[in-house]
Amino acid sequence: MKFKELGLKGLYIVEKEPWFDERGYFERSYCKREFEKIGFKRNFVQTNISFSNKKHTLRGMHYQINESGEDKLVSCVKGKIMDVVIDMRAKSKTYCQHICTWLEDKDNKMLLVPRGFAHGFITLTDNCMVMYQVSNYYNKENERGVRWNDPFFNIIWPTKKPIISKKDANHPFFRALS
Repeated sequence: MKFKELGLKGLYIVEKEPWFDERGYFERSYCKREFEKIGFKRNFVQTNISFSNKKHTLRGMHYQINESGEDKLVSCVKGKIMDVVIDMRAKSKTYCQHICTWLEDKDNKMLLVPRGFAHGFITLTDNCMVMYQVSNYYNKENERGVRWNDPFFNIIWPTKKPIISKKDANHPFFRALS
């Protein structure tokens, strides 16, 4: 596995290294020893799968606070997504900065998102499946979100009219949280 930090502390693209033969391929999606080399020492406790029927389905921007903060290892196992993260760590030098990256089933890449980041994605193909491992159990009381189209963050999404849940569409604007 190869790790490339993306400019926000703790945020990495993880390149898997598949082994190919006449049958197809084999790849590791997680190796504790490899992740420990970059200082990641937590364990994943849950694996989630999100399936979206339609292109431009948007899910986000979610995060957990307090002891419920979670790291995520995100991969697109079918289709293609634009993945977005916002640094919500108030003491971070990159507080409120965001990064967009693209993940697809053919690129052998994953995104390691540290706790304290808001996370979301939009599908760029129909029938898209995203799998993510998390380092903490979901806690409804500590769930938070910010509005996907908040002008404060100025995220450039590939559509102005995504397919989005009422819950995600009604997350507060960042200024309302401060």
